[in-house]
Amino acid sequence: MESTAGPAAHREVSLSRVRKARYVARNRRGGEIEVGEAEDGTFTPVELLLVAIAGCMAIDVDYITAKRSEADRLDVVASGTKIRDDQGNRMVDLLLGIEASFPEGEAGDAARAVVADAVAKSRDRLCTVSRTVSVGSPVSTDVVVG
Repeated sequence: MESTAGPAAHREVSLSRVRKARYVARNRRGGEIEVGEAEDGTFTPVELLLVAIAGCMAIDVDYITAKRSEADRLDVVASGTKIRDDQGNRMVDLLLGIEASFPEGEAGDAARAVVADAVAKSRDRLCTVSRTVSVGSPVSTDVVVG
């Protein structure tokens, strides 16, 4: 399969140090989120990975089901186990728990009928985040020290 990547497909965020083990991540649209250790309310990098996987699937499912009916509730819980083995530190047993409810009636019934298929499409094809984790992609580095 050929790649469809082009200049419009490029994504980028920046991370700036605030203090030891505390950073601010920024996107090009001006959004910010603090990243740190688990000592306070900031999200850890592993938690942000789980957020990214859950958020990607939630958005995919929302787009697909909303063509039939807006969800009354669409909640996703992402979990996994952090391990250290001969391959290094990593997450295993990633699981997404999805709960959705829709209004009574024909439109809500139609939305309920496609939830499982929407989840499968997101997991198997649509969600860039979980697909990258599942398929795997090497992470390159470019280091400059001043």
